[in-house]
Amino acid sequence: MLHALLFLVGFGLSISGGVSIILYLNFIPAGLSFLDYLIIMQTKIECYFFLFGILLMGLALQRLKVFSVK
Repeated sequence: MLHALLFLVGFGLSISGGVSIILYLNFIPAGLSFLDYLIIMQTKIECYFFLFGILLMGLALQRLKVFSVK
C-alpha cells in the first residue's frame, strides 16, 4: 500500500514538473536560445520535480515488482 502511494506521489510530481518544463518552452519563441532555456531550467525548482517524480515512480515500481513475484 505504501509503495502504491509512493508511485502516485511520484506521478503527481512528474506531471507538475513536466508541465512546468513545457510552459517554460514559451521562452524560446520570445528570443532566448536553447542554451538560455537550459540555464533558466536549472534555476527553477519546479523543473526538478520531474526528475524526482520519475525517481520515486521507479523506486515504487521496483518495490512493487519484488512483492508481486512469489
